[in-house]
Amino acid sequence: MTDRVYPSSKPTSKPPHTVNSNTKPTFPATKTQLYGATRPIHRPQPKLRRSRRSCCCVCFLWTTLLIIALILLAAIAGGVLWILYSPKRPTFLVTDLRISQFNITTSKDSSSHLNSKLDLKISASNPNQKLVFFYDPITITVKSNGVDVGNGKFPSFGHTTKNITTVKASVSSAGQVLEADAVTSLKTGMMKKKKSGLPLEIQLDTKVKVKMGGLKTKKVGIRVSCDDIHARVPTGKTPAVSSVSNQKYCKVNLRIKVWKWTFF
Repeated sequence: MTDRVYPSSKPTSKPPHTVNSNTKPTFPATKTQLYGATRPIHRPQPKLRRSRRSCCCVCFLWTTLLIIALILLAAIAGGVLWILYSPKRPTFLVTDLRISQFNITTSKDSSSHLNSKLDLKISASNPNQKLVFFYDPITITVKSNGVDVGNGKFPSFGHTTKNITTVKASVSSAGQVLEADAVTSLKTGMMKKKKSGLPLEIQLDTKVKVKMGGLKTKKVGIRVSCDDIHARVPTGKTPAVSSVSNQKYCKVNLRIKVWKWTFF
């Protein structure tokens, strides 16, 4: 008799799961039901972007460092030039001033006019051993208590090392109209019998260029101010000689112009 083998009533393994396309997924649907269990999920990665603020900060930082470096280089170069050449400012001194004419007249319309003529000498000294100055034409203005009493010019000249140059110029005013306050101020000074006489201030305006060896700088404006000068107005044909208090040297200031503003 042959032996027969009967299968067991319980299966040993579960059949593979099959998804019926006709069956609807339960609600809410899972990702496996919507996309399939084996389909990979794509997640976009965020892009790294540098903010505008960080770029501005970096630019500002580099610009600041560049400016600081330029300032340091300029300071080092200036220090080297200072040690090599030891620059000194030129000096100016009024040595002589004579008033040959100083008249205030009143016209028919009751307006006052000034006619004046002044001759002056100014000693310009260059104390440097290695610097040469080149001056543009010099504009000369003479004032008394803020009132303009004469104007003149002096031609350009070169100022060599360890040199003293005497500047001679005539300053005049022809028919200048004066205000009432200016007339009172000038007449008060003219009538003084003291040694001081009429107070005067002299201003010289020009531009100067400096030569240091083979190097030449750009032109820089300067103003020379001379005060403490007094002169008696002549009563006759003899010019009145001025007197300078303590023979003070004139003040030399740089005139730096930025746009429309001038700094001293």
